[in-house]
Amino acid sequence: MNTLNLILRIVLATGCGALIGIDREYRTKAAGFRTHVLVALGSALFMVVSMYGFEEVRRLSGASFDPSRIASQVVTGIGFIGAGTILFQKNSVRGLTTAAGLWVTAAIGLACGAGLYWIAGVATLLVLLCLEGFNYFLRHMNRRGDKNEEAEM
Repeated sequence: MNTLNLILRIVLATGCGALIGIDREYRTKAAGFRTHVLVALGSALFMVVSMYGFEEVRRLSGASFDPSRIASQVVTGIGFIGAGTILFQKNSVRGLTTAAGLWVTAAIGLACGAGLYWIAGVATLLVLLCLEGFNYFLRHMNRRGDKNEEAEM
């Protein structure tokens, strides 16, 4: 595998994680820019290493490796990080969106590491749509609800 292509994979993952992280940083969430960048970069790097890092061992020993095993371990590890962002305060749960954002950012990093650039790019856009688009929609609906309540008074 071409080293430049592998570098492109981790750079693209870093960019996707940065886009999501900028949104979370702007909203002053617990996991912001740096966290999302590192999760995406780390996930991509784990995937690249698991797919191509053992080529010589594979060639010399004739052994076979399953790169999906590393991906499943990344998912497990991110689950622990995400669980640390979830808090229960005053009868409400906080941090679920942050945990889900880290989880999907890891998946995007894995997709980049596997060379699934279009999937990773579309997933990043969908995440941003969910975070920003739905936030705008809910705010807009809330304002309409406030105006309806004022009209009834």
